[in-house]
Amino acid sequence: MSWLAIMGIALLALLGAPLFVVILAAAIAGFYFADIPLTVIGIEIYRLVDTPLLLALPLFTFAGYLLAESQLSNRLVRLTRVFLAWMPGGLAVVALITCAFFTAFTGASGVTIVALGALLYPALTEAGYDDRFSLGLVTTSGSLGLLLAPSLPLILYGVVVQQMDLPVAFSLQDLFIAGLIPAALMIVMLAGYSIWRHRDHNIARGAFSRSEAIDALYAARWEVPLPFVVLGGIYSGYFAVSEAAAVTAAYVFLVEVVIHREVTWRQLPAVVRDATVMVGGILLILGVSLAFTNYLVDQQVPQQLFEWISTFVDSRITFLILLNLLLLILGALLDIFSALVIMVPLIVPVALRFGVDPVHLGIIFLANMQIGYFTPPIGMNLFIASYRFRRSITELYQATIPFMLVLLMALLLITYVPALSLGLLDR
Repeated sequence: MSWLAIMGIALLALLGAPLFVVILAAAIAGFYFADIPLTVIGIEIYRLVDTPLLLALPLFTFAGYLLAESQLSNRLVRLTRVFLAWMPGGLAVVALITCAFFTAFTGASGVTIVALGALLYPALTEAGYDDRFSLGLVTTSGSLGLLLAPSLPLILYGVVVQQMDLPVAFSLQDLFIAGLIPAALMIVMLAGYSIWRHRDHNIARGAFSRSEAIDALYAARWEVPLPFVVLGGIYSGYFAVSEAAAVTAAYVFLVEVVIHREVTWRQLPAVVRDATVMVGGILLILGVSLAFTNYLVDQQVPQQLFEWISTFVDSRITFLILLNLLLLILGALLDIFSALVIMVPLIVPVALRFGVDPVHLGIIFLANMQIGYFTPPIGMNLFIASYRFRRSITELYQATIPFMLVLLMALLLITYVPALSLGLLDR
């Protein structure tokens, strides 16, 4: 590829061209100067369309948008609060678990802060948790759940890796199972910090009420079976991922549109449009990125990258340290979907050469992206929370740093103890 072409592509990016345009221009220029017919780009895009697993992406997205438009957040907070608020630091644990569940199903961290922030932030401050802690907890919790199925980034990582024809076994079901313990570790460590942080404070606790518990369970009776049926079906192997996505979309539609009627038939076209635009944007970037990846592989860029890295990195541990630093920076600069489709095809082949399992790598990647959402100075959740709670961005920096330190410790464990991700798998 000529320097003139590279400068032209860089100029497109600086002028604010859409990401898919920049990537497509790079792919076209690369194949053109390599004397490879440009029809290969269309072939790569068609190969993506022909992937059965890709059916899961729009179906889970549609289900997530329906849940975000419903009153699920109210019922979820009430349900977890009645069962957990009696324990020390219980309301903080409620916030963590509720946000993790909500993010896993809606797939969008910002939606979690907007939908649950109005409920959890006032509840925490009224219960006696100090303002900065409450602000940091809600902002940080907004990205919990990315490691739990059916999180869209988790599915997208699986789709990208399955297009790469790796020499080792890889399945989306394995990736779903691998995220369970790391996600639980993050929640437990944050809960432990929250309890320790307020160990000497006079925090109001809720008294467990059997009648309130029955009422909360009854109010959420249609949503409570959802994770057990859908995720249980995936983890047990009873459902394929695409089948689980279809069951989820149909079930959520039945509950929120027909039974609860919280999403009206008049609202439904707007929900479908928003979900379609979201998926369309992801697929467009993914299609052209796979074409560009084909060019990189053809030019042996991953091998050259490995050889270059090997000149100053001679161990798996050192590689993982540098990988974490790179991913934390990328998580703060790029949205998670762009980071996935751009970086995964480059990182996976190099990681395999250093002996990193692709399933373990996926958990490391998403754990970093989860922290990157609120990494100063420009993590996306910081700005969403600043707008949602009408606080300065510097206040958000100060509020989230303690939680970031806790999650960085969890990230180190996830990175250097592969058994946390792979222990439940036969690998």
